[in-house]
Amino acid sequence: MVTTTFRVSEAAALLAVSDDTIRRWAESGRLTLERDASGPQHIAGTELARVAQEIGEASTLGAAFPTAKASTRNRVTGIVTRVVRDTVMAQVELQAGPFRMVSLISREAADELELQPGSLAVATVKATNVAIELPDAARRSES
Repeated sequence: MVTTTFRVSEAAALLAVSDDTIRRWAESGRLTLERDASGPQHIAGTELARVAQEIGEASTLGAAFPTAKASTRNRVTGIVTRVVRDTVMAQVELQAGPFRMVSLISREAADELELQPGSLAVATVKATNVAIELPDAARRSES
């Protein structure tokens, strides 16, 4: 079985924290850094996934802005950064942490929600087809 590993800087970028935070978490035992004899410190992908899941579960952002019950489970809270309206449709851009979401909705819905840059909003994703891609193999180290 191939195990993906991440350098400290990569792990920090994926968790949206600083390199120093990753090192402090390792010192406190929250995660485990490993070091090969000839290489920099790294984190196993499974370890990073565990910590990422902990962070997501501990986040109070969704609870701070509750919404009505819904069947969708993929929800992200963010700030509307752009709204482009035409006569029938509106393109709404939402920034949720490091993630940019773009939605095409009816102009009527955008107007009813009074969406404008700076509005707090929740994007929900319900799809029967979600694509998964791997980054360029030349940029990833695998062991």
